[in-house]
Amino acid sequence: MENLPSRGAQSRSLSTLLRQITFRQLQVFLAVSHHRSFTKAADALFLAQPTVSLQMKKLGEIVGLPLFEQIGKEIRLTDAGQDLYTACREIFAIVENLETQIADRKGIRRGRLRLGVVTTAKYIAPELLAAFGQQFPGIQFSMTVSNRDEIIRRIQDSEDDLYVMGQVPTDEVAVEATPFAWNPLTVMVPRGHPLTRLGRPVPLAAIAEAPFLVREPGSGTRHAYLRLFAEKDLRPNITMELSSNEAIKHAIASGLGISILSIHSLALEGTEGPVEVLDAEGFPILRKWYLVYPRDRVLSLTAQKFMEFTIAQEQFITDRLVKLWPGLADHL
Repeated sequence: MENLPSRGAQSRSLSTLLRQITFRQLQVFLAVSHHRSFTKAADALFLAQPTVSLQMKKLGEIVGLPLFEQIGKEIRLTDAGQDLYTACREIFAIVENLETQIADRKGIRRGRLRLGVVTTAKYIAPELLAAFGQQFPGIQFSMTVSNRDEIIRRIQDSEDDLYVMGQVPTDEVAVEATPFAWNPLTVMVPRGHPLTRLGRPVPLAAIAEAPFLVREPGSGTRHAYLRLFAEKDLRPNITMELSSNEAIKHAIASGLGISILSIHSLALEGTEGPVEVLDAEGFPILRKWYLVYPRDRVLSLTAQKFMEFTIAQEQFITDRLVKLWPGLADHL
């Protein structure tokens, strides 16, 4: 039978790590892991690159194994580095939770919440953060907005606490996902467009023939409506590709074409402006918004509170959508 290390030996090994590894070294290590570059990590931490290199050299010596390997111009984690990365995330999450608990005992609501959202979710996420911040004014927020592919990468690298997505990435990464609100996709056209004079609902074939504006590859919204066209053996007449919903709305209003967007994208200007919601065959596409996080991730107390708060807003969000576009009530 293999001899197991004695409790005394385990304590001595643990003590060695506790004595020699500093939180600052772990912070630098996380920055290098995130940026995959000593130079970028140094810039992010406002340190000189030799300082970062020296700290990582010392950390590797303490661990006793290489933490990084150079592949081309990119630095990647070794297996030992990945183990340390996972442990670092857990350590800092525990410390962050402890800070929140201590603040609560002092009667001070504090904490940090890092949110990653797909592009269309930028119309709903800021309002949720603002309302949550009113209840917990000591919470600090950061929000990263990007397309679906980039958000999936951020999930894989555990860069944020929670993510807001319209389609759960079950094929790409193991996640937990909780639905919290409707995200209806509708056909949008310039006010007075010829399609508005056709019988209702407007056939999908007629929509496919009109000049069509699409989001860039990697967009979840684009994936949803192109799949609908493909299911009907139709191919939209794509005339322009744009990288944001705002750019598409302006292009629609200018008469450059029609498109399919979330009704949330009209939250500010409403449905009586230059962009009109079209009653079309197969629409609205009823999708949900989801709060998503990695399955092996332990949520911070702040993230848990935000999830509870957001889920409780479902009826309020639904009522607001119906007020924005009354026709939605017939489909819910």
